[in-house]
Amino acid sequence: MGSASPTTLSDRLAQAFAARRQAGGAALIPYITAGHPDYAATAGFLAGARDAGADVVELGIPWSDPVADGPVIQRSSHAALRAGATLERTLACLASAGGGVPVVLFTYLNPVLARGPAAFARDAANQGADGLLVVDLPVGADAGVEEALRAGGLPLVRLVAPTTGAPRLRQIAAASEGFVYLIARTGVTGAPSVLTADVRGRVEQVRAASRLPVAIGFGIGSEQQARDAAALADGVVVGSALVERMEQGGARAALDLVRRLRRAIDGAKAA
Repeated sequence: MGSASPTTLSDRLAQAFAARRQAGGAALIPYITAGHPDYAATAGFLAGARDAGADVVELGIPWSDPVADGPVIQRSSHAALRAGATLERTLACLASAGGGVPVVLFTYLNPVLARGPAAFARDAANQGADGLLVVDLPVGADAGVEEALRAGGLPLVRLVAPTTGAPRLRQIAAASEGFVYLIARTGVTGAPSVLTADVRGRVEQVRAASRLPVAIGFGIGSEQQARDAAALADGVVVGSALVERMEQGGARAALDLVRRLRRAIDGAKAA
């Protein structure tokens, strides 16, 4: 995947991507909001994710001002908070899931600072998390927070935006751990996305800068979009479409969509 210097992978994340690569497909990475519509649904989804075809799960920590997210995930975060979602309850739910599929905690910086970065990372690792993605913590923005999070032993997954210039992209890729999350297009999560020719070039740029897997996300919700993304990258992140299914039909409905996305992704690699 390029000639960049080695970067850290958690064992379970590395194994998940390697196993899917060996099978000839791209990893499927569903996102759900913890505690939405309730923690029973969250636990049910985590318990069934592997059998449904997920390779990694992004578990969103509800936050009152999720500025990078579109209306669907914003609504889910606010609903979860109104229903009593907390970081403590989320970590307890994660621990009860028993590690069936690797989980990356998707969070904003405020909950991390409120708990303390070192404590946040340590507690997350102790309760079964396999990685962290802090949306509003750009590489180099706060070296002390980054160092404290890394001291907890969890890889920090990093985001690369469509507008990121080549020097900055190389910097982000070099600092990334676990996998590199390539945002498919400008804007917030959830809006329909058409993968352009530029995305292929961006994937290749990241691969030239890092040995880590590259996952594409933001705006991927349909089976065709997932199939298109899988033809380009090592992983496909699907969020808002799954959050809507959780809202409408709980874990069962969301896991049914995961199964359909898995079939579409596998078809992309077989084509």
